Amino acid sequence: MKKYILGSAMILLVSISIVAISWKAAELPRPQQQTVKNIAADSLYNSYILNLYHAVHLDSAGLNEEVFEKALTGFYNMKYSGLLHNKSILSIADFDQESRKKRLYIIDLDQKKLLLNTWVAHGQNSGGDKPSNFSNRISSNQSSIGFYLTGEIYYGKHGRSLKLDGMDQGFNNNARERAIVVHGADYVCQETINQLGRLGRSQGCPAVSAKLANQVINTIADKTVLFINNSDAPYSSSFLNETLAASMAMNEQEVMAAQVD
Repeated sequence: MKKYILGSAMILLVSISIVAISWKAAELPRPQQQTVKNIAADSLYNSYILNLYHAVHLDSAGLNEEVFEKALTGFYNMKYSGLLHNKSILSIADFDQESRKKRLYIIDLDQKKLLLNTWVAHGQNSGGDKPSNFSNRISSNQSSIGFYLTGEIYYGKHGRSLKLDGMDQGFNNNARERAIVVHGADYVCQETINQLGRLGRSQGCPAVSAKLANQVINTIADKTVLFINNSDAPYSSSFLNETLAASMAMNEQEVMAAQVD
C-alpha cells in the first residue's frame, strides 16, 4: 500500500513538472519575443509599402518597388532622427532610368498621391543618357547618390534655386561645398530629348525643367527628403535601418487610425 501511495505521488510530481516546463517553454525569452515582434512589424511594413506603392500608382509611373522601399525607409529613419518638419513629402530621383524618362517622383505620403512626375538631369561626367558614374568630390561634375535634406531657397545664377544638404557621409556630404542644388534649366525639356536623344546635363545638380522649377521648389522646400538612387553603384547608409522604419511607420499608422476613430 505504501509503495502504491509513493508511486502515485511520484507520478503526480512528474506530471506537475511537465506542465510547469511546458508553460515556461510557451513564454519565450525576451530577446526572442523582440525578434518575433520585429518579424511581425517587418511583415506589416512590407504590406504597407506595397499598398502605398500601388495606391500612389508608382508602378504605372515606372518606379521600381525596391527603389521606393529604400526611399521610404530613409524617410522614416530621417523622421525618427527629428530631421524633418511637418511635410510628408518624399522625392525620388531614380538614376536607374535614362534621362529621357520622367524619373523624378514627388510623393505626398499622407495624401497617398503622386504630386509630380517629371524629368531631372544628372551630372555631365556621370554618363550619357543613363548615368553610371557618381562622385562626392568637388569639381567632379558628377551626380552624388543618397539621401538629401532640402534646405533654403535662394536666387543664384540659375534663378530661384533650392539648396541641398547631403546626409550620407562619403557619398553626398559635400553637396554644400559643391553647390549641388535644385534649379531650373532650359536643357531639361522634350526639345532637348528630340535633338540629342537625352536631356542636357548639369554640373552635378538634379536640375529640372525651367517651367516647373518653381512648382518643384515650392513643393519640396522646408526639410523634406530627396533620395537620388542608383542600384548599381556601391552605396550604404545609416538611414536604411528597416527595423526602425517599420516601427516608426506602424506607430504612425496606429496614431492616424486612432484619430479617425
